[in-house]
Amino acid sequence: MNRYETVFIITPVLSEAQTKEAAEKFRKTLTDSGATIIDAQDWGLRKLAYPIQHKSTGFYNLFEFEAEGDVIEKLEIQFRRDERVIRFLTMKMDKYAIEYSEKKRRMKNQDKKEDK
Repeated sequence: MNRYETVFIITPVLSEAQTKEAAEKFRKTLTDSGATIIDAQDWGLRKLAYPIQHKSTGFYNLFEFEAEGDVIEKLEIQFRRDERVIRFLTMKMDKYAIEYSEKKRRMKNQDKKEDK
């Protein structure tokens, strides 16, 4: 199994509930296909670097997961079919990216413990 990271942008015209429902749909697509989700982050509404479909903002989401290669094709087909998704990018993580991601998560968890 390989580790992947997917970032996708959902159109800003949706409500918060609709945005969460869309992200949950893609999470379910992954888990139903046998993927193991390691981390899921909702980055919220952010400004785009350039307009996409006449929109200047979008709701960003990130999934880090372990899966077989054929799962990526299923996920990306779902992204292409869903009108709510304006952009997506899936990247296979190498050992350095995995190490960096785990280190970043550990630091984030330490910060949360120190705040308590």
